Amino acid sequence: MSLRSMPVPDGLAGERVDAALSRLLGVSRTRAADLAAGGAVAVDGRVVGKSDRLVAGGWLEVDLTALDEPAAPSTPPEPVPGMRIVHDDEDVVVVDKPVGVAAHPSPGWTGPTVVGALAAAGFRVATSGAAERQGVVHRLDVGTSGLMVVAKSERAYSVLKRAFKERTVEKVYHAVVQGHPAPTTGTVDAPIGRHPSADYKFAVTADGKPSVTHYEVLEMVPQASLVEVHLETGRTHQIRVHMAALRHPCVGDTTYGADPTLAARLGLTRQWLHAMRLAFDHPATGDRLELVSTYPEDLAHAWDLLAQGHR
Repeated sequence: MSLRSMPVPDGLAGERVDAALSRLLGVSRTRAADLAAGGAVAVDGRVVGKSDRLVAGGWLEVDLTALDEPAAPSTPPEPVPGMRIVHDDEDVVVVDKPVGVAAHPSPGWTGPTVVGALAAAGFRVATSGAAERQGVVHRLDVGTSGLMVVAKSERAYSVLKRAFKERTVEKVYHAVVQGHPAPTTGTVDAPIGRHPSADYKFAVTADGKPSVTHYEVLEMVPQASLVEVHLETGRTHQIRVHMAALRHPCVGDTTYGADPTLAARLGLTRQWLHAMRLAFDHPATGDRLELVSTYPEDLAHAWDLLAQGHR
C-alpha cells in the first residue's frame, strides 16, 4: 500500500479535504475528491469525505494507490452549432443553450453537452465537481433552452454553488402554458419527488423536496398564456411539474399532460420553456451581472401561431 501519513499542515487546517489534497498532492480537485470518495483519506484514523474540513493538530493519512490508476476520461469535445457565448471572463462563461443539448454527460445520454461544446471551443473550466460535470453549478433540461452559467475558476465554482444554494441567483423563465391560470399571479409551494410509477418523471409528492415557483401571466390568447416564472428552488423539471399540477402544462410538454395535437399543429417537439434571464453577483468582483436571452426560432414561431389575430 502506498500510504502518506503526516500531521495536518498548518496552512491546510480548516480547508475542505478535496481542496487541501489538491494543493498537497499537486493533483486536480476532482482527483482529490475521487480519493476521498473511495475511502482513501483518514484523519485520526477516521475516514473523511471530500467536503469535511481538516482539523489543526490532526493526523492525516492518504492511500495513494488510486493515484496510480488512470484518471476517468474527460468529457469528449463536441461542437454544438447554435450555442452562443453570452458572457466570458476569467471566472465564468455564460452560454445560451439550444434545445437538444444536455448540461453534461449522464448515463444513457449520447447527445451533445454544454461541457463538451465548451471543451471543443477551447474553454478551460473549473475542475471542481464530478469528472463529467466539472464547472457545472446548475443545469437546464435537454428540452429547455436558454441561459446557463459555467464556472471557469475554482473560486467561481465555490462562490456560485453557494449562491445557488442561498438563492441569491435570479433565474427567470418564460413559459407558454395551456389555458389561462387563475389567479393570474401566484406561487406554487409544493414538494417535488420522483413520480411513483414512472422513474423518468417527477411529481408533486408528500415526501418530495421543498419546491417553490412564482408565476405571473404576461399575455393570454384563446388557447394559452405566456407566463413569467421566477424560481426559488431548482428541482429537476420544477416548472413543468408545478404548471402541470395547476392543470396548465407547458404547451408541447406531452410528458406532463400537454395536448399532443396542439404541439403538432405548432410544430413543437419539446416544451415551450425558455430560461430568458439570469442575474448573479460576479464571484470575483461582486458586481451584479444580468443577462437576457431572446426566444429561439421554434418557440417564437409557436407563440406567433397561437397569438395570430389576438393582439
